[in-house]
Amino acid sequence: MSEREQLVLIDGSGYIFRAFHALPPMTRRDGTPVNAVYGFTSMVMKLVDDLAPHHVAVVFDSARKTFRNDIYEAYKANRSEPPEELVPQFDLVREATTALSLPQLELPGFEADDLIATYAALGEAAGLETIIVSSDKDLMQLVRGGITMLDPMKQRRIGDAEVFERFGVNPDKVVDVQALAGDSTDNVPGVPGIGVKTAAELINNFGDLDSLLAQAETIKQPKRRENLINFAEQARISRDLVRLRDDTPLPLPLSDLKRGERDMDRLKAFLLEQDFKRLLVRIGDAGEGGSMRAEPAVRSMGGTPQPSATTGSATSGSAISGPNMHG
Repeated sequence: MSEREQLVLIDGSGYIFRAFHALPPMTRRDGTPVNAVYGFTSMVMKLVDDLAPHHVAVVFDSARKTFRNDIYEAYKANRSEPPEELVPQFDLVREATTALSLPQLELPGFEADDLIATYAALGEAAGLETIIVSSDKDLMQLVRGGITMLDPMKQRRIGDAEVFERFGVNPDKVVDVQALAGDSTDNVPGVPGIGVKTAAELINNFGDLDSLLAQAETIKQPKRRENLINFAEQARISRDLVRLRDDTPLPLPLSDLKRGERDMDRLKAFLLEQDFKRLLVRIGDAGEGGSMRAEPAVRSMGGTPQPSATTGSATSGSAISGPNMHG
């Protein structure tokens, strides 16, 4: 346990999708799909129990459209709609967060990453050791002395060295590298012909994006020079898209993120409603009758394949991520 009090910010939206794709189909008795809800609940419960932070929050995306779409209309326009089986689980995951007695944060017009950036800055200013639980590379720009990441996929902390390994620059230059390289996942355009490796080399040589663009005519490679000149404004727009806001309005004050006692009656009621008997056993209550439908074991990272479920079977790559989690 760290000597400093911890603030743990959980990328809830990332956990939802990870759980959905990692676990085989599951339904509760009324036919509602719940595999993402089960995986999310299991992962978050174990994470919070292991870390026992002083402050904690689960952070969600509010809606697809944000202020970034006002900057660049095509931002994330390439994203497909979520699978039909996942849609009813979004609200249930929020219910799970409430059942776990955890504060949750979301804000219309902003992404979860912006809220994470804002609360990470607040935690740092308050002297808290801030841990961002996510494998999202876009959050690596936030890493600094008092802020680290915990990658639930690889079960490792991410600090300056790990960010440099991923991007070739220190965390404070990640935004400039992403502005040049773009991001096909989020439809961030960047500069044509420049990938992460070249972007890192350029930023390390010129110091930052503005200095590079101001001296673009000095670049020796003709095509690279031409693209940096012709797409300079596109690079600046891309920087605005990838740079996280750390000054969003606050859905809750930092003091409201203090972890309280878990309401076990509320949690048991939720687990019973979802038919999550294995999780009831974990918390020491087998519930009242009923049978579990397609409830898989949740293994630790890098573990064995999940056992077959009633409506589907897991593959060797489907072990759900989480710090030493067991169902």
